[in-house]
Amino acid sequence: MLNKIIKRGHKKVPKSEVSDFGHAPPGGRNSGNVSTSDVVVNHASRGNMVTNSIQSQQIPSVMASAAPAPGSIENLPMFRDVPISERQVLFFRKLQICCFQFDFTDTMKMVREKEIKRQTLVELVDYVQSGAGKISESNQEEMVRMISVNIFRCLPPASHENTGSENLEQEEDEPCLEPSWPHLQLVYELLLRYVVSSDTDTKVAKRFIDHSFVLKLLDLFDSEDPREREYLKTILHRVYGKFMVHRPFIRKGINNIFYRFIYETERHSGIGELLEILGSIINGFALPMKEEHKLFLVRALIPLHKPKPVAMYHQQLSYCIVQFVEKDYKLADTVIRGLLKYWPVTNCQKEVLFLQELEEVLETTQAAEFQRCMVPLFRQIARCLNSPHFQVAERALFLWNNEHIVGLIAQNRNVILPIIFDALQKNIDNHWNQAIHGLTVNVRKMFMEMDADLFDECQREYSEKAARATELEEQRELRWQRLAAAATQGC
Repeated sequence: MLNKIIKRGHKKVPKSEVSDFGHAPPGGRNSGNVSTSDVVVNHASRGNMVTNSIQSQQIPSVMASAAPAPGSIENLPMFRDVPISERQVLFFRKLQICCFQFDFTDTMKMVREKEIKRQTLVELVDYVQSGAGKISESNQEEMVRMISVNIFRCLPPASHENTGSENLEQEEDEPCLEPSWPHLQLVYELLLRYVVSSDTDTKVAKRFIDHSFVLKLLDLFDSEDPREREYLKTILHRVYGKFMVHRPFIRKGINNIFYRFIYETERHSGIGELLEILGSIINGFALPMKEEHKLFLVRALIPLHKPKPVAMYHQQLSYCIVQFVEKDYKLADTVIRGLLKYWPVTNCQKEVLFLQELEEVLETTQAAEFQRCMVPLFRQIARCLNSPHFQVAERALFLWNNEHIVGLIAQNRNVILPIIFDALQKNIDNHWNQAIHGLTVNVRKMFMEMDADLFDECQREYSEKAARATELEEQRELRWQRLAAAATQGC
């Protein structure tokens, strides 16, 4: 009799486990509540979710943080080999297998178990992609939990953190490739297929892909592995498109990453990928543009020209900037003055990038906005024309190859030519590079054909100015000679 009572006591344990780790009570998971992060992220404290149809079956609980014992992972049958009614159970068990973590630093360790997990992930991807059967809500939650277990991790220190070489250019650092990529890639593929699937109900999925999940996804963009960042870019873009409730939160999260990069670290691996996502987002902005979007341009995008490694993401940044101007032409003045504010002083390669972006912005600039900023703009262009670095001078002179820009200059030649005439003349007289000399002659000829009288007036003013400068130099030299003679007599 005593033995029977003891046995009954042991039988009650799995029932309590099922009740504790079964479905959450109604209203227990609020999709908009970030406090669900401990449910999504704290994987070690969560048991396995089971559907109502399988609660009566004995399914062993697998803890996400537990290391698999040798031989504890077994091959499960493929989905096509079991009846349709049992596929949800099988799907759940396969998710449990994929929660196991392995050490990929030792390629010879647990080879069999790693291959079983890889094959299981392949089957899960194929099952979700094929749409063979609708996945139950509890299995969807378990799948997101499994994905979280695998992808949300501490990233390895960046190369400069390992060596302490803070002064090295970021583009010279060798990227650190993720050793667990054979599994990680399939997990990302599963997440992507789940998000893009037409069978995925956003009202259900947003309870699992919540703000906490999105925030941790954004943190992963600092991964040095370009393969991982490419998957993250695609997935986040799809999440932004499918989950409208997350859109403001995603924009704010990207904003905060930019702030930290600009004003604190100047180190981040995924700025280019985030800007690619933003380029698509900006393209979809409705008109008239909201004030928050304009503030994002002024406070985040334009200051992104300041960090030293801007060359790594300048192409994507330039695209975003031009998208803003194309959406709202009145922003051209703001953008051009922002470029002038962060114009490089000693970095010639960065200056070439700025001139290239400036041309793209000016192509979409209308006459009224051009007139507001043309004076400080062409003062800076004049300095570029006289740059001893021939690529900077050449890129500045190439502005006159653009018909739209030449048209804007022609309309405002009375203001612009007096500003840059001295720079053109100095290039013709003194520049060491013959190609720059030839391009300058062509620009000078263009102005002469635009307005001969204005050109002659500028020429006369330049000659008078040069004569005065020569006279002042002669007087200065004469004073020094007198002082030298007086000093000699005094000795």
